Amino acid sequence: MLKQNDSSESQREIKIVRIFKAPRELVFKAWTEPKHIEQWWGPKGFTTRVTEMDFRPGGQWRYVMVGPDGKEYPVKGVFREIVPPERIVTTDEFDEGFEQVINMDLPQGIVTTAIFEELNGQTKLTLQIMHASESDRRKHEEMGVVDGWNSSLDCLDEFLAKQAKHQQNGLTVTLPSDREILITRVFNAPRQLVFKAWTQPEHIKRWFGGCTNTTMTVCEIDLRVGGQWRYVLHDSSNGVDHGFSGEYREIIPSEKLVATERYEPVPNSDHLNTLTLTEQDGKTTLQILILHSSIEQRDGHLQSGMETGLNESLNRLEQLLESIA
Repeated sequence: MLKQNDSSESQREIKIVRIFKAPRELVFKAWTEPKHIEQWWGPKGFTTRVTEMDFRPGGQWRYVMVGPDGKEYPVKGVFREIVPPERIVTTDEFDEGFEQVINMDLPQGIVTTAIFEELNGQTKLTLQIMHASESDRRKHEEMGVVDGWNSSLDCLDEFLAKQAKHQQNGLTVTLPSDREILITRVFNAPRQLVFKAWTQPEHIKRWFGGCTNTTMTVCEIDLRVGGQWRYVLHDSSNGVDHGFSGEYREIIPSEKLVATERYEPVPNSDHLNTLTLTEQDGKTTLQILILHSSIEQRDGHLQSGMETGLNESLNRLEQLLESIA
């Protein structure tokens, strides 16, 4: 979708907006990590090689797009601003050899800003492509930049769909990398209330665990960086206790909670959980990024029934939020 207005600045700008059915964290990773970029960047039918990626302000990037006929289209730039996972500003240049392939006078002084906005588990991407002059903008349009970008974003949409493992009852499970699981769920409650229900023992006891035959017998929380937490669930069907524990690494009240977690009966099960809460129109998008030590550990976690248990827990959390709102 192309948008323009009549201000002098907008005469130099091309704006493209897309909505992706994927959480912002996943879209940002797809946009910035070479192994993902090479899976979708470029118009349909093209392939891409990332030959340089120094992802920091002042760092350089370089991609080589290869057309169906084998012709190469090298592009490069320098990152000016990076605010994960919200915003990236970079120069956008045609590298040596591009002009000979396309056989036309190329636009200069392009600066591209990518803005990523969370929309209740989806992501709004806004591309602002600024040119040195109005004539440079027209040159870029004559090259087919809008159609090219939209085709490339179609490829990104397909790539993101493949990354989504599945969705059940509002719970979305995606696999951003070989060692990660990303859980997303939207609650009809303000994030301050969700954070309270997530961190206060009197509330946690009412939703954590999910299964009807389990009872929380231990709920210990020392909510500070370096503080410990521990939950024990007693399964009345077989008399087995299931212990979970860890340490808080980062706490931003109502926004972010980073903690280690281990399932006590299983050796070497330690992983890192990053909980983020974003609010829009009174609704809260909860995301849990689970980082494992290996792909084998991640796959073992998935095969353990984690998704079903977590979904049951979050269903109970949703009921609790309704009762304490």
